[in-house]
Amino acid sequence: MKNAVHFGAGNIGRGFIGKLLADADVQVTFADVNGPLVDQISHKQEYKVKVVGSKCQIDTVSHVTAVNSASDDVIDRIVHTDLVTTAVGPNVLDIIAKTIATGITKRFEAGNDKPLNVIACENMVRGTTHLKGEVYKYLDDSLHAKADELIGFVDSAVDRIVPPAEAANDDPLEVTVESFSEWIVDESQFKGDIPDIAGMEKTNNLMAFVERKLFTLNTGHCITAYLGCLKGHRTIREAIEDPEIYFDVKQAMQESGEVLIKRYNFDPELHAAYINKILDRFANPYLVDEVDRVGRQPIRKLGVNDRLIKPLLGTIEFSTENDTLLKGIAAACKYHNETDPQAIELQKSIQDQGIKKTLAHYTGLDEDSLEVQKIEHIYKQL
Repeated sequence: MKNAVHFGAGNIGRGFIGKLLADADVQVTFADVNGPLVDQISHKQEYKVKVVGSKCQIDTVSHVTAVNSASDDVIDRIVHTDLVTTAVGPNVLDIIAKTIATGITKRFEAGNDKPLNVIACENMVRGTTHLKGEVYKYLDDSLHAKADELIGFVDSAVDRIVPPAEAANDDPLEVTVESFSEWIVDESQFKGDIPDIAGMEKTNNLMAFVERKLFTLNTGHCITAYLGCLKGHRTIREAIEDPEIYFDVKQAMQESGEVLIKRYNFDPELHAAYINKILDRFANPYLVDEVDRVGRQPIRKLGVNDRLIKPLLGTIEFSTENDTLLKGIAAACKYHNETDPQAIELQKSIQDQGIKKTLAHYTGLDEDSLEVQKIEHIYKQL
């Protein structure tokens, strides 16, 4: 494989997936609507990534270019590319679906019958399967069978903390990432040869890894943020270094972890080590990750398939402890951010409807359930 079109040239796109692809000698074309960013990447054709863990190193990512994702240029690239990846955020997948569908149509018209694989690298469960459904809405029905044969829509689980960072040395393209990264793909969904990319792990049991990340990294991250906001902490590191918050976050991840152990037969000791690794990552001294960034969009995070409610439903299914997960949900309902439309909407709903009706509306939980009663009680105490 030689070429990839990657939608999303932001920090995650450049610092995570784009870097892994470029490091594997793939020619990466970023597609983005940010005109100045596109111009800078296509002009310089390289950028720096600061990788921070126990030490700090700066890597240069080269042989990259960029096109505007609203232009015909991106369509032409899809016609000839070997791989399409995304890091645009779940809400933007529906927007780029039409572009991908047009690219696939033109690809078939041009007689390119080589397999093409599409991988959405987003914080969502089976995001590529969702994207496929949206793409097929824009594909003519007569092309569906051919797309089924030649276009692989490959679900993935991604994990790397990439906080927004001030441009270092006046370089707007430099991005900071943690040294840990995990990109796991469902090998059963590829068409043609599976590309050999260092850092991309293949599995035939993707949901175990999707839920491990969702129930651990994502659950712990947002609970750290919401509890941190309540106590006036500015960053994730400040929050997790608060002993009370550390205890609650670890306890919540142990509660969600018990669901994973029962559902997927995870080794309890290995999962405990994974939880400790996540907690160490939150405390990374090189990462300045603000609680408001991690806590934003609380309505999405309270969704039935997302990081707070999905593990809670697992504890109900297996009749296991969930008191600290309930506290995390209550803290999410306390999240105030005047620059976040979802936070504003959530607070207005609580003010107008009350906490129980708001929870029922956004989470799908039964308004009269024991869990909602407990959340209401904790909410009033926080």
